[in-house]
Amino acid sequence: MSERLTVFKTYKLFVGGKFPRSESGRVYEVTDSKGNWLANAPLSSRKDARDAVVAARKAVGGWSGATAYNRGQVLYRVAEMLEGRRDQFVAEVADAEGLSKVKAAAQVDAAIDRWVWYAGWTDKIGQITGSTNPVAGPFFNVSATEPTGVVAVLAPQESTFLGLVSVIAPAIATGNTVVVVASEKAPLPALSLGEVLATSDVPGGVVNVLSGRTAEIAPSLAAHQDVNAIDLAGADAGFAKELEIAAADNLKRVLRPRATDWSADPGTDRMTAFLETRTVWHPTGSLGAGGSSY
Repeated sequence: MSERLTVFKTYKLFVGGKFPRSESGRVYEVTDSKGNWLANAPLSSRKDARDAVVAARKAVGGWSGATAYNRGQVLYRVAEMLEGRRDQFVAEVADAEGLSKVKAAAQVDAAIDRWVWYAGWTDKIGQITGSTNPVAGPFFNVSATEPTGVVAVLAPQESTFLGLVSVIAPAIATGNTVVVVASEKAPLPALSLGEVLATSDVPGGVVNVLSGRTAEIAPSLAAHQDVNAIDLAGADAGFAKELEIAAADNLKRVLRPRATDWSADPGTDRMTAFLETRTVWHPTGSLGAGGSSY
């Protein structure tokens, strides 16, 4: 009997809950930290980016309209599924970042824990961002936050999994949908994350993952009129400035890149960055003949 041939994994994009190849048919070689071939990844085009935005926009209503408690359950389910595929992600992170198995395992464990952390925040963030405001007049004045909408995210180039999770989870925890451009040189953990999301009760279109050349995909997202915000975590200073100028055309919210220790306590900054504040005025009234007010 002849020796069995290895079945190599075919990595695909994750758009609208499905796994399409790039519409261009292009792929590019992904290598490990030593230059050894690992796989071919889809080389996304601007058309793929537009398709991802369409999918994200379709998902906004259902995801932002879900209860915060339900979103927390879904994020926790992602952590559960990642725990079951921990060994796969440890191997991919080790190859992508040139880490030992022990250090890669620490990165993966931290990423799983981060999903749990953000899952716990979904029904609490509104309590620290909203307020009842004192006003000089017979009114109730209440401020409450709501999601911005579709957020484009340039994932960190070096932290291929922990950094990736740290930019996706806060955006969707608060009800946004995202289009993520994976690390250009090491996209495999991000593409594998799409497989986890597809089986984790995350509705199709809430997270969309693209791989390819960041310089080709990002300008299309920054200038897209149906993208409401952009996180430039994976862009260098010069490129980020170009994208920020493009984003100004429809007044996108822009989260500028900054030096970040992805293993540190993330705080709430990335959740509040993509929230809008709505303030409601409501007149007080009288109850009954006695004139008592509410």
